[in-house]
Amino acid sequence: MAKNPLVQSSVEAAQAERPAQESMRLHPFYRGKIETAVKCCVRSFDDFAFWYSPGVAAPCRAIQADPERVYDLTSKWNTVAVVSDGTRVLGLGDIGPAAGLPVMEGKALLFKYLGGVDAVPLMLDTKDPKKIIETVLMLQPSFGGINLEDIAQPKCFEILDTLREKADIPVWHDDQQGTATVILAGLINALKVVGKKLSDSTVVFIGAGASNSSAARLIFAMGGDPARCRVVDSRGILGRHRDDVAAVKVAFAAKWGLCEKTNRAGRTGGPAEAIRDADVVIACSTPGPGTIRPEWLRTMKPGAIVFACANPIPEIWPWEAKEAGVAVFATGRSDFPNQVNNSLCFPGLFRGVLDVRARTIDDEMCFAAAGALAARISGPKADQLLPTMDDWEVFVDVAEAVGAKAVERKIARLPLDRKALRQSATHWIRRSRSMTDLMSREGFIPPPPAEPSQTG
Repeated sequence: MAKNPLVQSSVEAAQAERPAQESMRLHPFYRGKIETAVKCCVRSFDDFAFWYSPGVAAPCRAIQADPERVYDLTSKWNTVAVVSDGTRVLGLGDIGPAAGLPVMEGKALLFKYLGGVDAVPLMLDTKDPKKIIETVLMLQPSFGGINLEDIAQPKCFEILDTLREKADIPVWHDDQQGTATVILAGLINALKVVGKKLSDSTVVFIGAGASNSSAARLIFAMGGDPARCRVVDSRGILGRHRDDVAAVKVAFAAKWGLCEKTNRAGRTGGPAEAIRDADVVIACSTPGPGTIRPEWLRTMKPGAIVFACANPIPEIWPWEAKEAGVAVFATGRSDFPNQVNNSLCFPGLFRGVLDVRARTIDDEMCFAAAGALAARISGPKADQLLPTMDDWEVFVDVAEAVGAKAVERKIARLPLDRKALRQSATHWIRRSRSMTDLMSREGFIPPPPAEPSQTG
């Protein structure tokens, strides 16, 4: 007997709700996802004379004489601040700094477990971009890098651009650069699956925020033709006809730039009109389901590629897209096939950045990371575009590629070769995973409580 598609969809939808239910069960049990741990030996209380007063004065004086020695004598070399004001959290919007803290803690968890990077979540109680910039610049002495997260546009562009210009340490906005890098990697392999070239493809971007603006920039730099591509915001397709954007082009410079570069044919309308005859749809928009409709996808060209990247719910469910004839479909979620999510990128990228003490993170390093991610899958398939997070060596590949690119571009303070980069990344990532396993075995990380259904 054939399966009832309505029943099947309801079962899949129920499964899609499980992560949220489990999250609310586990968060109050663990009361946080990270903690501070000691990394130096404490053989007896006499050792505190070395680690603290009076002995600690010696490394202080050494750093005062040569500031670069801070990387050798402290944890700065491996520590990142995850900075957010809580104004653009996941698909939840402006929920405030306290409500955004669980996300930043999760980010710190991924940094440590997947990249061997120590990360500190810092929620800022201000929405003022100038204050955010000032705060980050004042934090520089303690950190080897800054990961900006969940900051609303247009200020996120100003904050990143200013900090990249003024900061002495690398600053990265994961919602811009990280998401864009993984989208590019996934698109490289998706086009291989359907046998199309990027230069000949019409790419439609649903959403004109930080993620899609940066994705468009990287895709165009890699050979995509902006004139044949289209971008859609909440008011319709972008183009030179958009007087509303032209009126605020100083504040929304990135969006106006897309108006000028894309949609040469001057198409108007909303997402339905934009998607018609497209080869690729990349959505970083309002969480669904229902933001993208199946009937719109049926108007795409054969071999359609759709990335529905909104979190926590994609713009359209995978089974709906499949029924609409989409050849390759991906989401930002780890519980569906084909996760296109920045979690595949930033842990390894920062591993490489920190290991060579890079001064910044530029687009060439993003291209290197995307290439490493795409190359990890030797024969991509419709349901396997990119590696998954449990393939720990992918983070080593990304670290090696990014670190080597930083050295090549002469923006590294410590010019390691590829062999040294790979050895370092392998060591620190294995160490983090082994420490977590050990703490679980020893009971320092307790097992989660049994689910209610298991306790009867």
